[in-house]
Amino acid sequence: MTTLDDPQVQRLLEEPNPATVSTLNADGTVHGTVVWADILDGALALNTAVGRHWPNNLERDPRITVVVYDQGNPYEYVEVRGRARGRTEGADQHIDRLAKKYMGADTYPWHSPDEQRITYLVDAERVRHVKQ
Repeated sequence: MTTLDDPQVQRLLEEPNPATVSTLNADGTVHGTVVWADILDGALALNTAVGRHWPNNLERDPRITVVVYDQGNPYEYVEVRGRARGRTEGADQHIDRLAKKYMGADTYPWHSPDEQRITYLVDAERVRHVKQ
């Protein structure tokens, strides 16, 4: 069984590859969005602002699917299915770390003083790596 510790999965998650997040809307339809991702405390980690659509979905129903694909070969990807748990502690530092990874910036340039950042850690129930 594939895990987040597998070298090919680690490579995909350590490099600045795009991630898509799928959550469930209240009516049962799927909501998808593109985000930045990395590993934090051994779990897949995502960051957003409190009050946005997909984190609101997770507060109601923590089930989540995240696909991180190799930007040089989108047919190589890791799919992580599980349940997300949010925390605001350390979330500002986490988004700055992601800005460094994805943009080369020391701080996240679009941070607004009136927004609260939140980091979601995904407790993986299934990890699948595909490479074609």
